[in-house]
Amino acid sequence: MSQSTASNKKVVLAFSGGLDTSFCVPYLRERGYDVVTLFVDTGGVDDAERAYIEQRARDLGAVEHVTESGAQPIWDDVVVPLVIGGQLYQDVYPLLVSDRYIIVERALALCDARGTRVFAHGCTGMGNDQVRFDQTVRSLGDYDIVAPIRDIQHEHHAVRAYEAEYLQKLGHHVRPKTAKYSINVNLLGVTASGSEIDEFQAPGPETWQMCARPESWPKQPARIDIEFERGVAIKLDGEAMPGPEILRRLNERLGAYGVGRNIYTGDTTIGLKGRIVFECPGITGLMTAHRALEEAILTANQNGFKPLVAKKWVELVYRGFFFEPLKDDLEAFLRSSQTFVSGTVTLETAGGVVTPVAVRSEHILRNKGAVYAQSADWDAREAEGFIKLLGMSSTLSARVNPRRRPGQR
Repeated sequence: MSQSTASNKKVVLAFSGGLDTSFCVPYLRERGYDVVTLFVDTGGVDDAERAYIEQRARDLGAVEHVTESGAQPIWDDVVVPLVIGGQLYQDVYPLLVSDRYIIVERALALCDARGTRVFAHGCTGMGNDQVRFDQTVRSLGDYDIVAPIRDIQHEHHAVRAYEAEYLQKLGHHVRPKTAKYSINVNLLGVTASGSEIDEFQAPGPETWQMCARPESWPKQPARIDIEFERGVAIKLDGEAMPGPEILRRLNERLGAYGVGRNIYTGDTTIGLKGRIVFECPGITGLMTAHRALEEAILTANQNGFKPLVAKKWVELVYRGFFFEPLKDDLEAFLRSSQTFVSGTVTLETAGGVVTPVAVRSEHILRNKGAVYAQSADWDAREAEGFIKLLGMSSTLSARVNPRRRPGQR
């Protein structure tokens, strides 16, 4: 997509107040754009930070700044299907930057409201976010995309150092942490990359954002009840509350015990190895509780097949295909599997990990006359017959085509 013509110089910039998007404002102004900045609050900042972001945009020269809340869409469109699916990207990463899709959706709506078809973002040409931003734009309409950080990469090898120097020469301060790390915070959790993390070294102390260090963990274990209705968390310790508030409280309570911190090296969409530190106490707690409930309620075939669907859903979302029709089809299946996944799970943590210690639901698949490895309402002959028939094919193979044992010739 091409940049706009002289007759349409207004641009909506997805703005976070960090180094990259701060650089974008004066860069775009120098090229003749009136910059409208949009900060979509996806649940990772407090009132003081929101005020800072707005003032930052105005100081940099934005003609207008808009702040919108994205916490509920993040819960509805990302957290709920992620928890229902129960899978992680490459079995480790919980899609913590999926708020990008909500941000782009809101930014394009603002483009329409302000009468422009030009959208800008601060993604680099080295990461996955550019794919998520650009593909979402292409999936949702016909807009021009301006990406200043990508534009300067062919001229400057150390891009972040150049951005910081550029802003400082214009008289704009640069936060020390944004110069060293790329830190993303939202309702789902925190990710940090850059500096020693990219060099496969031990992360520095500034990367601890949401999870407490072991020496700060409370002395007494914590127990938390989470109630689900059709796979969706609706109550915390018996108190009904909106989904985003459940996740906020879990982030605080489980984060105090260091739950949900990890380091991930993944195969990115663009082919490079990407290494990040991430923290997601609430997501970890929700997924642990939901899985314990689901395992007790779904059939063996459901529990065996559903992860295959969920893994594909996770892959599509990670790689930028949030608005791909297949993703919607897979999500419809995942949601339909939750008809009877209602009940309460008690989580316990003494620090570092969280365990589902109790499950209560009227939908648990119990046999009143039998308990695994304890008692049964069938007799020994029935069990022996079942084993005989179950293994018939393997038994016949051993008789007709005997295998050599180790050491035999």
